[in-house]
Amino acid sequence: MRRILRERDAAAPPPPCEPRTLAKLEDAFTRGGGNVVRVQQLLAEENNLQIPYSTLTRWIREAGLRRPPRRAGEYHFNPGQEMQHDTSPHRLMMAGKPITAQCAGLVLAYSRRLFIQYFPRYTRFESKQFLLEAARFMDGTCPVCVIDNTSVILAAGAGASAVVAPEMQAFARTLGFSFHAHRVGHPDRKGRIERPFAYVEGNFLPARSFNDFGDLNRQVLAWCRDLANQKPKRALGMSPEAAYLIEKPHLQPLPSALPPVYELLERVVDLHGYVSLDNNRYSVLCRHRHNAERF
Repeated sequence: MRRILRERDAAAPPPPCEPRTLAKLEDAFTRGGGNVVRVQQLLAEENNLQIPYSTLTRWIREAGLRRPPRRAGEYHFNPGQEMQHDTSPHRLMMAGKPITAQCAGLVLAYSRRLFIQYFPRYTRFESKQFLLEAARFMDGTCPVCVIDNTSVILAAGAGASAVVAPEMQAFARTLGFSFHAHRVGHPDRKGRIERPFAYVEGNFLPARSFNDFGDLNRQVLAWCRDLANQKPKRALGMSPEAAYLIEKPHLQPLPSALPPVYELLERVVDLHGYVSLDNNRYSVLCRHRHNAERF
């Protein structure tokens, strides 16, 4: 009799989500941007609901809240072989107002260790600043950095015929790597950094607000260190931080003198001995006025 009862209980379907819990789940799912990990965090923080991840995904599937993921191919990399860089515009709340900020990310292709920062704009100046901070965060670089065909880094061409801007090429060479642009219409080639952007939008940004870009970048850096890089990944069988310990000896060490980050601008000295920059005028020393037309 006991065996029959156990078999009957084992064959019984798991209980569905209660209506009151389902309403809270749907609200958290909407505010969490569809990211189940963030939904689980919101339910625990705001409603004191400790729901196992497998149960939560089943309830979401039964409620029809999200579609199944698309199947895609996979690239495999050796430790220290490649890193990938990309940017993406994100909508977020800053000082109580919605703004669009440029999210820049870099990931090590083998360990999937992630570094994220935000900027109000993303020019070559911000790109060099980000790449330097990313190299310091990783404490080394891979010889190849795969990018898309962005004009921020490229001067002309695309894919295999892409021409990297001289200043960006020189900056990368100082840090020990070179840029490689993937062919047009093939973003999966840098899927290691494409997928984390959706993770950032779905897990980091929802239900968070920021005072300024300094506050935003401090929070996202802590999120990378304490959550994104500590979470075990099924494809790795470990966390990115643990895989990074394997990859670290294969990275190229940083130079003893890191390259300076600056923006080179050309200006013409006017008849009154001034140059203009961003609607401001600056006086030029007399010795520069007589020897050169450009300062």
